[in-house]
Amino acid sequence: MSVLTRDEAQTRAQLLDVHRYTIALDLTTGDETFESLTVIRFAARTGADTFVELKPAELRSVVLDGESLDPETLDDNRLPLKNLAAGEHELRITASMRYSRTGEGMHRFTDPADGETYVYTQMFMDDVQRVFAAFDQPDLKAVFELSVTAPEGWTVLANGITEHLGEGRWTAAPTPLISTYLVAVAAGPWHTVRTEHRDLPFGIHCRRSLAPHLDADADEILDVTRACFDRYHEKFEEPYPFDSYDQAFVPEFNAGAMENPGLVTFRDDFVYRSAVTDTERQTRAMVIAHEMAHMWFGDLVTLRWWDDIWLNESFAEYMGYQTTAEATRFTDTWTEFGVVRKAWGYDADQRPSTHPVAPENVEDTASALLNFDGISYAKGASALRQLVTWLGEKDFLAGINTHFARHKFGNASLADFIDSLASTTERDVHAWADAWLRTTGVDTLTPAVTTEAGTCALTVEHTGSRPHRIAVGLYDHDLSDDEGRLTLRERLDVDVPQSAPQPIGKPPALLLLNDGDLTYTKVRFDAASAEAVGTSLSRLPDPLTRAVVWNSLRDAVRDGQLAPGAYLETARAHLPRETDLALVQGVLAFASAQIADRYLTPEERPAALATLASLCRDLIRRTEDGDHPGLRLIAVRHFIDVAAHPETIAAWLADGTVPGGPELDPDLRWRVLARLAVLGATDEAAIAAELDRDPSANGREGAARCRAALPDEEAKRTAWSAMFDSDDLSNYLFTATAQGFWQPEQADLVRQYVPRFYEDAVAVAARRGPAIADAVGRWAFPAYAVDAENLTLGETCLRDAGPTPSLRRKLADQLDDLARALRVREGETP
Repeated sequence: MSVLTRDEAQTRAQLLDVHRYTIALDLTTGDETFESLTVIRFAARTGADTFVELKPAELRSVVLDGESLDPETLDDNRLPLKNLAAGEHELRITASMRYSRTGEGMHRFTDPADGETYVYTQMFMDDVQRVFAAFDQPDLKAVFELSVTAPEGWTVLANGITEHLGEGRWTAAPTPLISTYLVAVAAGPWHTVRTEHRDLPFGIHCRRSLAPHLDADADEILDVTRACFDRYHEKFEEPYPFDSYDQAFVPEFNAGAMENPGLVTFRDDFVYRSAVTDTERQTRAMVIAHEMAHMWFGDLVTLRWWDDIWLNESFAEYMGYQTTAEATRFTDTWTEFGVVRKAWGYDADQRPSTHPVAPENVEDTASALLNFDGISYAKGASALRQLVTWLGEKDFLAGINTHFARHKFGNASLADFIDSLASTTERDVHAWADAWLRTTGVDTLTPAVTTEAGTCALTVEHTGSRPHRIAVGLYDHDLSDDEGRLTLRERLDVDVPQSAPQPIGKPPALLLLNDGDLTYTKVRFDAASAEAVGTSLSRLPDPLTRAVVWNSLRDAVRDGQLAPGAYLETARAHLPRETDLALVQGVLAFASAQIADRYLTPEERPAALATLASLCRDLIRRTEDGDHPGLRLIAVRHFIDVAAHPETIAAWLADGTVPGGPELDPDLRWRVLARLAVLGATDEAAIAAELDRDPSANGREGAARCRAALPDEEAKRTAWSAMFDSDDLSNYLFTATAQGFWQPEQADLVRQYVPRFYEDAVAVAARRGPAIADAVGRWAFPAYAVDAENLTLGETCLRDAGPTPSLRRKLADQLDDLARALRVREGETP
């Protein structure tokens, strides 16, 4: 497929003024394809050649200004428009388009629970071309008028309010000016809950088979939606710019959600059918807030080109966490951000593929797609949090509102945004942007404490180039407490680089840089503070403070400065006393998936699993009174995942409950069965019986995961063939199969597939496109083969095999993580 370059987009934007799209879709023509009619009204400023994009199954006709053009001139995804005269034009294109099973374009899904079918669009980047013809770039905004013919009994949702005209015909209200990638349609026999807020219709929608679960949470979802909507209207002077606000929870969605104006689509995993923790509910609330922020950041004002994707994602990420904390019952969102989300940014920023938050050299759409990562989201949000700390929220919001007023229903760049900020403050935001948004890598701050006459002074040693405004926490032992509790003496504001050492009085038990997590940096400990962390981490009073400490320990392990076993010992000592769910989940996830499975040798792994199992048992015992169901659920999940022997969890499955609770709901049952499969303690008959018990889409994925995890040569051959020899698996079933395939316990059994992976991955990525390429690189990579041979095979693939851009990026990142794991095992520092 031809990718659009920035130069081509700039040339086309100078030539064209696109007024209006009139689009008619017919979804009644079969299971494989649908019909698409597009009429584009546009003007050419001068006479010139240009092109329009589409990816049809069959291009039926092209008519420009009443004259037929030859459909055979379509070259890949580009239809040339030759010798355009200056002035107004009308382009009419009819085509048959193919449904997707990979979450790109118009995705079609049949629910195994009841046989009902649903379709929805994901138009991001260049996938609008899979649905209708378009001048597909973000700065050619237009009005979109949409009509849809759908099967009887279906409801059609779109960016604007839809009306049913009868006989399956639907129309949507014309949109304001929006970009092509933001057009959205979702059609099917949806279950819907509607309300009204501030005179606008609000709706939430899901598959019928999920109706009881959506109904159970409808009040919470709508309460969060209303609270965030109101809070944004307190922050932003521009009112919500669209005619309705629908949120559709759709099946097999690749991302967390998508910010289509007026019709946000979410992965329907957010409709919880099994027990979840309050942190998971908080995450759903944050995603609701994140996507709503996009109505202003991204939809009202849209990036001009994809180098400024951070103007969408970093802002929505920051606003999502901040507004959730301000407007809902979930007030500790920044703790989860600090211990989970921020680590995503730190990891991405230390790989060779790192890039600035606002990169300058995004030459085409294929390159742009690679920048949707922990840097554009987590690092960018961290940078904005630091900007607010340095600038002050009042000036920050004033700059944002200036930006909206200047560019509403238009496009903007980094330079435009910085100019808007600069108009509201005396501070040099241009210099700040150069230091924070145009640079790569993670700074490191290390405390150096000097003592003279019993009084201490702090010098912050700084590796890196960015300025930081941080809080420094000084903690003392509580002499009235026998369990090592630490109390906050004082929190100092310090600018780095310093102009002079900072007096801190008497020596603290713990000195913590970046207390409150207001900047983006690694932090280290002085010797006394490291000792205090070892004895008193869980006795620090604030969960966000503990998150900063845990992140520092995580960084030290990855950097070869703390032995993986020492991290496990710290977790064993302090997690049984931890109360914050995000911290327990984040630490256990790193301890199991990275330390036990990758950073320790196969010989060391059994002892690590035993340590983690013992830790989880302690948490389960501690929560027997029923007062901490979320903590107990986390402990039960992780106990299942690290079980080295099947007896206990097999008994839970047979009894349908953990003694003292919880009862095993469908998700826990599949989790237990997957672990039993890894351990060789179940079989195909048990998996089939469980699928009969739970024939849902989730059940189908659970069965695929379990079957791929069986320690049997035939099971592995079947799973491998399903992933790489056939294109039948949907994106979700591919992922589930890949998740089951590689297991540390089965290293000898799957060793032969390590070299096969690279050849087969390149082929399937080229054949099935970016979404499957991402799944291949993320889930099907042999991550547990932590050895030099795997690294060499991967490097050879990158050099010689020509993987697609999406797969190349995933492989490069995986191989860098593999090299890091090898260094950690060998006790090396970077």
